[in-house]
Amino acid sequence: MTRRAIAVLRPLIDPYVLALLGTVVLAVLLPASGRAADVVGGASTGAVALLFFLYGARLSTGEALDGLRHWRLHATVLAATFAVFPLLGLAAQGLVPFVLTPELYGGLLFLCLVPSTIQSSIAFTSIARGNVPAAICAGSFSSLAGIVLTPLLVGLLLGARGGGFSVDSLLRIVAQLLVPFLAGQVLRRWVAGFLARHKKVLGYVDRGSILLVVYTAFSQGMVQGVWHQVTPPRLAALLAVEAVLLAVMLTLTWYGAKRLGFGRADRIAIQFAGSKKSLAAGLPMASVLFGAHASLAVLPLMLFHQMQLMVCAAIAKRYADGDPPPEPGPARRPSAPETARR
Repeated sequence: MTRRAIAVLRPLIDPYVLALLGTVVLAVLLPASGRAADVVGGASTGAVALLFFLYGARLSTGEALDGLRHWRLHATVLAATFAVFPLLGLAAQGLVPFVLTPELYGGLLFLCLVPSTIQSSIAFTSIARGNVPAAICAGSFSSLAGIVLTPLLVGLLLGARGGGFSVDSLLRIVAQLLVPFLAGQVLRRWVAGFLARHKKVLGYVDRGSILLVVYTAFSQGMVQGVWHQVTPPRLAALLAVEAVLLAVMLTLTWYGAKRLGFGRADRIAIQFAGSKKSLAAGLPMASVLFGAHASLAVLPLMLFHQMQLMVCAAIAKRYADGDPPPEPGPARRPSAPETARR
């Protein structure tokens, strides 16, 4: 097997993906219930708050302010996240009930309404040699905008399926996500050095927080018996629909950014930030907005998260090797510096 083939297959056996799948299996076999569920739920809430505190502490205020100058890029990512995605989600309603059940469609539409990722957008943009500062700001701006826009869109588009928008739900989301993020920004000057020195350890904290939230959501689903509503054929259909959704968004963000006049580095940032959805933000929002039905509502988001990690890892590696997607029209011969990089 060639090195290139190994590099393409590596994301399929990524340890974090295996850890997420293992967490789901653990929740199926040993779900938290009763008093244990209360303890796990409280720990999950604290873990998400810590996660967003770390996001805020890592984002340089200067970079964020500088990023505001690149407003066209951020507006493009926000449009992809909160306009194009929801429109595609609404179009998928035609698949009910023949392909998707109403419950799975509700989860798919919720997936289309959550903000973009921060960490993986930055990581993949960096691997692909794209505009990393733009990816940092785009992911952060999307997460902050999602704290308000996601509850509003859920109330508007999902209606009675979710708890919808209310002042109470908004305040709970702000308290769990925005307040810790702003606290991280305020305390950044004192904790930035510590975070930089312990970057690897804190990476485990990031991932461990998401694993805890996943365990909590899927435990609730097992206790409530909602997973019996999902048959293998329906699950396969959901995966197929999500694969098409991801392919469409990857294509639209890449070629759409080109039509808007962005350079290659910016297009990479737009593609990775505009085509992905945040599990870290979506899970706590679902628990607030959907209540007892949150476990089934987050299943499409969980599956999409795995899919985007695998596909985007392969794409980032391809870009890093100097092999962008084929452009329409005559093929461009690589310049001498590009040939040397290969």
